Amino acid sequence: MKKLNLLYLFAACTLLFACGDPQRENKHNNNTVRAHIKNNNISIAYTDTGKGDTTLLFVHGWAINKSYWADQVVYFGKRYRVVAMDMGGFGESGTNRSKWDTWTLASDVNAVIDQLKLKNVVLIGHSMAGGVVLQAAINQPDKVIAIVGVDNFKGVGSPPMSANDKKDFVTAINAMKHNFKKITLEWFNHQLFSKTTPKDIKDRILNDVAHTDTVVAVATQEQGIYEETPNLVKLKKKLYLVNSDYQPTDTTGFVRNKIPFMLTQVHGTGHFPMVEAPKEFNTQLEKVLADIKR
Repeated sequence: MKKLNLLYLFAACTLLFACGDPQRENKHNNNTVRAHIKNNNISIAYTDTGKGDTTLLFVHGWAINKSYWADQVVYFGKRYRVVAMDMGGFGESGTNRSKWDTWTLASDVNAVIDQLKLKNVVLIGHSMAGGVVLQAAINQPDKVIAIVGVDNFKGVGSPPMSANDKKDFVTAINAMKHNFKKITLEWFNHQLFSKTTPKDIKDRILNDVAHTDTVVAVATQEQGIYEETPNLVKLKKKLYLVNSDYQPTDTTGFVRNKIPFMLTQVHGTGHFPMVEAPKEFNTQLEKVLADIKR
């Protein structure tokens, strides 16, 4: 299989797509990291900042962690209750289970909502976590008032994978299992950064990807493809998007499937707008929150 085909498959499939002490200091911000939430036999690490009638719950993307929301925690924590969590298997959350599909990861989000007794929750999910927060919102429609996708849901309504695509996908997964670091770092370098992505941010992301739990990372991709379109219809809520424009967002699927949406865009960044351009990202998220309040 050619390298470009492999990279394309990862971009198409993923982008649509040991527990520690009870308290630890997060090296990326001044919040206390807590890990006393339990779900499916593992601890879920999180930070809990600020107060308010509305809670913003931030969920990171594939192979990174909650520290990527540090600027948003500081900015929005002055007016909202802000929780940033590590999905199961990533960051400082536990790895002692075998299921890592979208539904199981969504149950981690629901456990955080329940055990912290969060109210009026806006779920904000980056990259792969788009499907995770979507399913979590479907699970708890009485507690989640809105979901916000960050650089995801860019091809809703696209044709499903063909039989050949599925075979190529299996090949791609096997390649990741045998040489995770080489395959994933090539993919990130070729597909997820823009020409203006700062070197220090690239280095941070690539280092985190290189040191993620490879078994969990591969399993999140291997254990079933989550169907976005029917679940967005099932959600029966407006979808909010804060997307980078380095790759276009095709909105025709939303219109065709009668899915209400609001798209705001961050210009001049790659796949990680919340760390590449935090001020602009926060401005766009403010617009989303204002619309949710209305």
